Amino acid sequence: RFVGCSQQWRSRGNVFSVFRACYASMKFDKILVANRGEIACRIMDTCRRMGIKSVAVYSDADKNSLHTHSADESVYIGAAPAQESYLNIPKIIEAAKATGAQAVHPGYGFLSENSKFVKELEANDITFIGPNSDSIALMGDKIQSKKLANTAKVNTIPGFVGEILSPDHLLEITRQIEYPVMIKASAGGGGKGMRIARDDKEALEGYHAAKKESSDSFGDDRILVEKYIEKSRHIEAQILCDQHGNALFLNERECSIQRRNQKIIEEAPSPIMRPRMRSEIAEQAISLAKAVRYSSAGTVEFLVDEESSPMEFYFLEMNTRLQVEHGITEEITGVDIVEQMIRIARGEPLSISQQDIPEGGKWAMECRIYAEDPQRGFLPSTGKISSYQEPSVLDGTVRIDSGIKEGSEISVHYDPLMVKLITVRDDRIQAIDAMKNALDVFHIEGVKHNIGFLRSIMCNTRFMSGDMHTKFLSEEYPKGFNADLEEKDENNLVALAVLIGYENAARQNSVTNRMETFEFQPPEYLVVTLKGKEYIGKVNMSENLVNITGDHIDPVDVKTSYQWSIGAQQLETIMNAEYTAATIMKETYDGYVLRFNSNIFEVKVQTPLQHKFSKMLPTHTHEEHHNEVLAPMPGKIHSINVQEGDSVEEDQPLMILEAMKMQNVLRSPKKATIKQINFKPGDDVAVDQVLILFDEKENE
Repeated sequence: RFVGCSQQWRSRGNVFSVFRACYASMKFDKILVANRGEIACRIMDTCRRMGIKSVAVYSDADKNSLHTHSADESVYIGAAPAQESYLNIPKIIEAAKATGAQAVHPGYGFLSENSKFVKELEANDITFIGPNSDSIALMGDKIQSKKLANTAKVNTIPGFVGEILSPDHLLEITRQIEYPVMIKASAGGGGKGMRIARDDKEALEGYHAAKKESSDSFGDDRILVEKYIEKSRHIEAQILCDQHGNALFLNERECSIQRRNQKIIEEAPSPIMRPRMRSEIAEQAISLAKAVRYSSAGTVEFLVDEESSPMEFYFLEMNTRLQVEHGITEEITGVDIVEQMIRIARGEPLSISQQDIPEGGKWAMECRIYAEDPQRGFLPSTGKISSYQEPSVLDGTVRIDSGIKEGSEISVHYDPLMVKLITVRDDRIQAIDAMKNALDVFHIEGVKHNIGFLRSIMCNTRFMSGDMHTKFLSEEYPKGFNADLEEKDENNLVALAVLIGYENAARQNSVTNRMETFEFQPPEYLVVTLKGKEYIGKVNMSENLVNITGDHIDPVDVKTSYQWSIGAQQLETIMNAEYTAATIMKETYDGYVLRFNSNIFEVKVQTPLQHKFSKMLPTHTHEEHHNEVLAPMPGKIHSINVQEGDSVEEDQPLMILEAMKMQNVLRSPKKATIKQINFKPGDDVAVDQVLILFDEKENE
């Protein structure tokens, strides 16, 4: 499927080339993967296919992780915090030397763009599978890379080309280029160390937060500022460059669906791309790569200003590593990018030309599945994966790059990305439909995840039409995600619940071990309660209809067809000619917990008599935490902005909680007085622990 070894042999016809390929293949017989999770597993897959042994490194938190057991060898490198393990350069070099690994692949994140790491490897005669240290240093420095882009005649975003030296300097520059502005770390990446500011107050807050986050994540607190383009699309160019001056453009990717500057959905190609713009982006991306003498896989990111006419694009940054979303490019081009990185690092020239790269014919879509709770503001979720079932990949339309299995632990110490789910079809709508179906049957229990949110985006009419930009999520989900159903889907869920209730009633009253004269009498109707609303559901089996009525809706008939084996959790249903998959997560004493449209719903399903008696039972109320600030996730207290006795305003920052490599600002939910602070900076806290108490006397 991918352009790999066979292409290498076909493209070289002389004896010298064959000898060089054989010698190069013998040179790397073992590669250490200096990473974890799904990307480590992904790199190991290519190593295995190329006949190269792989070495995993692991921390205390990853002793039983999937990547640790997917490699031919594994080496323990330290405690769970990344600084003591995956960012510990001496430990990783020691592991490479101890196992005889001739090369190191860094994946993405961690040390993948650390020029010091590359130099240390070189000093120990270990090959870094990636660009040289000079390229990494230049392109990793956003200030220097912007200067170089200007020299290479690459379009750049208006702003100040230089370091912001102080808060006063920041305000001076922002007044020159005018709000809104983007404040970002010169050494940043992956959405870290970036803040949007629309006034002086936000600028100062963003400056200090970005500076601290950048220092903690990258060891470099330099900050730059540039104009923030309100409605921009994030388009990136995938390139491959060898050590012989050859360069390839592997088409573009659309990465505009982002939350907190972190991509969550990517696709290739871009829905807005036209031949002229694609050609110009390719030319500028390769021009920049050649200006920095780049070799390996790299990604040049651009912002496209949709409000300009014609649309203009501007250089954003260059990622000198394997990109998280490289898989969708592999699917539409047939090029195994990891393999090409290995071959380039061995000194081989590119065995493919630009003419070998198709510009059309396939469409690939990727969803990043994170351990987070979309219905609690996307707070990170930790714990053990208690149940894990992937969609089928047998038909070739689904690809899964996963770093977890049943029993895996999701740790507070690392990025919450668990799985990358990719679908590939002939066109965009087909790829979206395939993604909906794959999300519907992807089953993960034990931690909260964003599968339901991802499916909601797939069904969004704006997204389906290709109308999106980097503010898409804030516009379409201004109050966050709450798994609300459209009326049609709500009716379908009610109909499904009625059918399950009817089937269970029939099975409970089956003629097994009963008198032959027994005849099942179905309930006249069932009462379904969903999100506090009651529905009456009647089944007409002869016409495959479920009739639904209720005080809040007009009567509706749902034509149904379904497949369900007794005892099975999974149901495949067609409701009014629309396919969906549903799962019975568990049965409750008065209904079911159902997974429908990739979200979880608790549904009561009762006979008339059961419903009548349930009305007589007392109801329970839950006291809200009016006077407390709870830890929304496990993490470490980074700093506290208030003291006991302080008066605070609604939305005022109270403290910063560090979790999963991100700093989260906790704000006051109301105007109040601080009565008690229960923790100090540096303390570890568990989810829902009481951090701050307010004075109860002020509670209205």
